Amino acid sequence: MSSLKTEPADRIAEHAAPPSLRAALLPRQLSDDECALFAQAGQRRDVKPGEVIFRRGELGRSMFIVESGQVQLEFGDGMPDKLIGPREFFGELVLFIGSHTRVANAAALMPTSLRIVENDTFEQLVAAEPRLLAQFMRRSFSYLVASEQQLIQSLKRRNEDLMVTLDSLRQTRTQLSTAQRLVQTDELTGLCNRRGLYMFLERLVEQRLPGTVLGLLLVDLDRFKQINDQCGHLVGDQVLRAIAEEVQNAASSTDLPCRLGGDEFALLMQVSGEEELRARATQIIAAVHSLRFPGSNEGLVVTVSLGGSLCADGADWAIWYSDADAALYEAKGGGGDGFHIPMSLAGNGSMLPLNV
Repeated sequence: MSSLKTEPADRIAEHAAPPSLRAALLPRQLSDDECALFAQAGQRRDVKPGEVIFRRGELGRSMFIVESGQVQLEFGDGMPDKLIGPREFFGELVLFIGSHTRVANAAALMPTSLRIVENDTFEQLVAAEPRLLAQFMRRSFSYLVASEQQLIQSLKRRNEDLMVTLDSLRQTRTQLSTAQRLVQTDELTGLCNRRGLYMFLERLVEQRLPGTVLGLLLVDLDRFKQINDQCGHLVGDQVLRAIAEEVQNAASSTDLPCRLGGDEFALLMQVSGEEELRARATQIIAAVHSLRFPGSNEGLVVTVSLGGSLCADGADWAIWYSDADAALYEAKGGGGDGFHIPMSLAGNGSMLPLNV
């Protein structure tokens, strides 16, 4: 890397991820090696609170890494804003396809230090560190695909039709009739409802992947009644739709995200084990932390509690739900904004609150 002469990579290293997160990086998080590499190669830029980094519709030419501070991305069109914090990146699409029109406004919420990586610099990094950059690009592509799907749903106002298509692909079945799909789909969020869940369980044996176990996460909004009382039911519905999207984002093609009713969601997964179950819970909680709701009370903070369990072979849905619900009760009892997995699975039985 002698050809890239920039200042040392000390600022990002100050914000090292806590031990609980290092094993399972979130989509926008950089590993220690990636942080060091981009800090060495990128150009430093300090921005003031409220300063615009780029605007929606502008032609982008660089990626940004947050060393310290916080950046808000405003997508508009009814989509929730998102917060980008230390060790996280944004604007990366320009590095993969060249000049690209920005799809959001980006502005600093507080004094913020950034590293800027231009396209030419990124090409040099790919040549110098191909293995590390391949790892970064794979994670970035996965996140970009999920983000583009959300953007299409909101901009085209075709959430129900797209959810029908995605659900059909996910279940690897012949497309159901419109009447059948309406019966199985929650009208507000577009997720599968209880009826759809029970139909999915009937076909579950046919869809099991070798070498996996079933895991169940129950997701419950914290203090949802207060949100409805203080902000109104329209904002409450917007919050439910945003949580549903984050549960959907945590699901793979073989998983079933659903709304059980009210402010309770479930994610039934085929996972490699308890570590992956914990990583999915971490992803959902962190994603919810970054949600912002334009037009609502600026002080609105949304958090969720999760209860998780691995599903015993030979047992039925009632047993799986009971085990996860008991774990959710423990999470709620610990103050919420975290997840709980029983000691027999996790090894410590402790609540894991996240503040990211």
